[in-house]
Amino acid sequence: MVRLMTEKMLQFVKLDKKNPDKREVLDRKGDFNEIYKEFINEKAKEQSSRCSQCGVPFCQVHCPLSNNIPDWLKLTAEGRLKEAYELAQSTNNMPEVCGRICPQDRLCEGNCVIEQSGHGTVTIGSIEKFITENAWENKWVEPIKIKLEKNQSVGIIGAGPAGLACAEQLRKEGYQVTIYDRYDRPGGLLIYGIPNFKLEKFVVERRTNLLKESGIKFIQNFEVGKDATLNQLKEKHDAILIATGVYKAREIEIPGSNLGNIFPAMDFLTASNKKGLGDKVEQFEDGTLNVDGKDVIVIGGGDTAMDCVRTSVRQNAKSVKCLYRRDRENMPGSAREVSNAEEEGVEFIWLSNPKKFMGTSKIDSIVVDKMKLGDPDESGRKKPIIENNSEFNLKADIIIKALGFDPEDLPNLFKDENLKVSQWGTIKVDFDTMETDLEGIFAAGDIIRGASLVVWAIRDGREAAISIKNFLEKKQSIQAKVA
Repeated sequence: MVRLMTEKMLQFVKLDKKNPDKREVLDRKGDFNEIYKEFINEKAKEQSSRCSQCGVPFCQVHCPLSNNIPDWLKLTAEGRLKEAYELAQSTNNMPEVCGRICPQDRLCEGNCVIEQSGHGTVTIGSIEKFITENAWENKWVEPIKIKLEKNQSVGIIGAGPAGLACAEQLRKEGYQVTIYDRYDRPGGLLIYGIPNFKLEKFVVERRTNLLKESGIKFIQNFEVGKDATLNQLKEKHDAILIATGVYKAREIEIPGSNLGNIFPAMDFLTASNKKGLGDKVEQFEDGTLNVDGKDVIVIGGGDTAMDCVRTSVRQNAKSVKCLYRRDRENMPGSAREVSNAEEEGVEFIWLSNPKKFMGTSKIDSIVVDKMKLGDPDESGRKKPIIENNSEFNLKADIIIKALGFDPEDLPNLFKDENLKVSQWGTIKVDFDTMETDLEGIFAAGDIIRGASLVVWAIRDGREAAISIKNFLEKKQSIQAKVA
């Protein structure tokens, strides 16, 4: 038994790390298709066999979902692909999404034991994508079938990763589930915030269509507070989950901020994604949010900034620059995304901070201060400090602000002053139960933790589902006793 495992696994001493091939730069810059090709069966088995099957699986420990990574790598190496998929999806409602967009270099792969020993990490994300795509191809991914539908219902506000994950888990338990969302398509950030070259939209639509086939109801173009108050939804359902995400763009308060042609990242990305989906987008058609032939400057250093610079390249911008106030090593975004952007011609201006926007009615240039790194701040990262008399000027036809996101004023929007929020505007919950101060109303995802990763939203959604189930069972038990 031990010998057999040794033959199948622990091959990192013989086999080098191999990622799926990337499309050539000139080829991929011309469209919005995903840039990574998929593993073929034999290559996936081979790369899975590099796993060391270590006693303490740090890849699993550093995965927010605690995915059983060593186990499904072993199953893949052995050619047991259906079992590998079943194991992958048992802890993750969207493994095909996480395999594509998770920052594996900061999570599972970054903590791989053989990566630490200098052998190069197991390519976990690519294998996860392979396992799931193979499952879809073989029709192993099926709608939820329930034997008996329960008479209790749950309303979920927000069709992003947290809401979708929670909906699926509750539907498996037989609950009636309705998802309310203000956009015209379900998926939230997955559909309108992340570009196709990282996550093609058929992947999201395939998953949401499966949930529809499972009996989950979707009500689109629905705004809580406008079409119904939070309290009215609570009267309609036995429990509510708030999973709206955070979409309010952080501002940069410097002179010239009121000039034209300065846009939040989500405005730019949504317009581009809607265009890619075949929608008529007026601001794209009239050139407002189309950067063809323009000098583009993106301010920010996270994954959203990377999405913006790489989208600009594909829209045939004249030049694309990214300003970030720290250095490359202290950048919050994925190192892999930075490398992809550099390959595609994006210029990164490290240790730079906007000082002033210049122009008459519209932006025509930006004054920038050079920065240096001082002592670490409360986050542990070195604090950027302005260098004296270091300013310089950069030409710009359009500025895209990718400085992060804050929560919207939900108590005001939802017409419910009793909904409590933190000093940062996130909804206050008991993190053990995900329940708010209002009985029967729960919250999950970015709206409770601030802008974060899709994988954390999925985890929150799954945990909220457990608490909602417990709440509904208790509620039903009390009602039965009264009756």
